[in-house]
Amino acid sequence: MADPRVPGDDPGTLELSCGETVHAHDLDMGMREVRCDCGERHAVVVDVHPISRFVPESIADVLRETIETDDEFPEFGIAHVMGIVLEEFPEKVAVADVSEDGHVGYALIWVTDFDSRRLHEIIVELLVELMEHAASHGDNATASQFEQQMTNFDVEAFVDAYRDERAFESEVDTPV
Repeated sequence: MADPRVPGDDPGTLELSCGETVHAHDLDMGMREVRCDCGERHAVVVDVHPISRFVPESIADVLRETIETDDEFPEFGIAHVMGIVLEEFPEKVAVADVSEDGHVGYALIWVTDFDSRRLHEIIVELLVELMEHAASHGDNATASQFEQQMTNFDVEAFVDAYRDERAFESEVDTPV
């Protein structure tokens, strides 16, 4: 099977890990997932989506304020979050740079092997790991307090509650 991260000749074509292809023109900024010809649903993320699609705006603010970036993006954002997902699951994420395509309204798009709910859980898990790592570099009291709070943290329950609050069945989405 071809590497799912490498699109064909058309930069807007994404080769999915299931063997199917999808084109950026068939996906819009409001989509959270796409039903594939393989029969599964795949999560869709574009670079204009806020981190608050997955975590509350207050957490997104803390991430932006504390994580320094040394790339073309001015602050920690969804491209960094999806980079973490891509690093963890390279065979399960297809990405396309469509910055030269004026018809789509975004520059980067990711389509995952996971449905949108599972991707949401994965992102929350990875962000918790990132925050736990950062807390471990602080004082021992902060690290211990964070670790204790995380032992009571239920990712699935958080995702259920957050998705209910955010009304993810609609294309209209606002930060909380």
